[in-house]
Amino acid sequence: MDCRSASATAGEGRFRVNANGKLLDVWLLVRCVTCDRTSKLTVHERVPVRSLDPTELHKYHLNDPDLVASKLLDPFFARHRRFSLDWTGAWRLDTPSAQLDQEWPVQVEVVFEDPVPVRPDRLIAQGLGLSRPEVLRRVKCDIPLRRPMSTGFTFTVLAGE
Repeated sequence: MDCRSASATAGEGRFRVNANGKLLDVWLLVRCVTCDRTSKLTVHERVPVRSLDPTELHKYHLNDPDLVASKLLDPFFARHRRFSLDWTGAWRLDTPSAQLDQEWPVQVEVVFEDPVPVRPDRLIAQGLGLSRPEVLRRVKCDIPLRRPMSTGFTFTVLAGE
């Protein structure tokens, strides 16, 4: 980022494609949450037009929202461009309070409307009002609770002791 803050960015949902003869540059425009400046993240630099998939090139020109999202959510792309996304307030676990008063164990299904990388232990702790150590003790799940994920999952909450 231009401000060198290494802070989170917000996607503007736009690509910029620049042609120089038969070579193309493609950038993803993002806004720094800290300084509010727009920066360009290089997607392709000085690549021959024929080397790009025509469908993908068309999506760059259309500012395809799914392509923007896939680039922003790609950890390899983020790591090599030295940016991170601000996920503050991007997710929550909706739980009816009556459900927690039912007989134990309680099974909960998590469904993401959009791919948001979140650690399941943090999501469950916040949603159920439990501490993270208590989540690790009381929750049984087929996925690692401490590894960020962006797909749905199911977990079981055991009775407290």
